[in-house]
Amino acid sequence: MRAYELMVIFDSGLDDQAIDDQVKLAAAAIATRGATVASTDRWGRRRFAYEINHKQEGYYVVWEITSEGGDLEALERSLRLADEVVRHKLVRLPDREAARRGLLGEVQAEPATAG
Repeated sequence: MRAYELMVIFDSGLDDQAIDDQVKLAAAAIATRGATVASTDRWGRRRFAYEINHKQEGYYVVWEITSEGGDLEALERSLRLADEVVRHKLVRLPDREAARRGLLGEVQAEPATAG
């Protein structure tokens, strides 16, 4: 089992109901890929540091996900194709960080090397 963090920036031109619908659709897409959503963190509307696709702001949502490796490629493809998604980023969390966040069990201490 591996832990991931997925950040999606939705188009800020969408109304609140449409954004809620998109968040639910993304969570459902995660679940259909065999992954489990550990937490959803809505950051809300934020200004971009620079203009993206002629837009000045977006609606940020971050998911913590656990899944088997390689199962999320189709999810990334669907996010790339979605018109409502401005940007997305999927990052695999290191095992120690995932354990610190409580997404995985305890990480074994690395054996000391004789030297």
